[in-house]
Amino acid sequence: MSVSQRKTICHYPFLLKLVRGAVGGLFALRGWRFERQQPTARKYVMIVAPHTSNWDFFLMVVIGAALGRQARFMAKDSIFKGLLGRLLRWLGGVAVERGSHHNFVAQMVDLFKETDDMVLIIAPEGTRSKVAEWKGGFYHIAAGAGVPIIAAQLDYAKRTVSLAPEYHPSGDLSSDLPQIQSAYKDVTAKYPEQDSSCCSVPNN
Repeated sequence: MSVSQRKTICHYPFLLKLVRGAVGGLFALRGWRFERQQPTARKYVMIVAPHTSNWDFFLMVVIGAALGRQARFMAKDSIFKGLLGRLLRWLGGVAVERGSHHNFVAQMVDLFKETDDMVLIIAPEGTRSKVAEWKGGFYHIAAGAGVPIIAAQLDYAKRTVSLAPEYHPSGDLSSDLPQIQSAYKDVTAKYPEQDSSCCSVPNN
């Protein structure tokens, strides 16, 4: 069975509603607000930043549950083992080999082409630690699949999760990346000293 045919939690609206209510309710109790604007595109790459804390993953869960789309996320293949692997796949996880950049880009581009309803959620830093540059995979996937990029902003100072307007990649990463990163210029990470939202252009 291909990844696009695999059943995930996104195929069960009632379960999504439960997840959105449970996890979203917990964050609401902590003062978080989620802006509900819905992108018009049915397929897009969503980048989530700044990524400096494990809490970001749970915010991403709420975002994914609220989108009303087939949400997917990538994780290193080494954690897709046993019951945990089955759970991650059911949640929309796609296993990738970190060392094979071109293979996972092509895999995700093909996955977009196989479906008419999909959101791929990616943390462009690739790690919670501060990095010198963003990973370029998210951009190459969006450009190769012909889908827009939407920046999801996790602002810990304002306790808000919001979405920037759709950005359509031109194919010129060095030109587009500063404009994409500008969506995060006024966003505060949980650990600002680790924020990589204004990194240099990646080489890949």
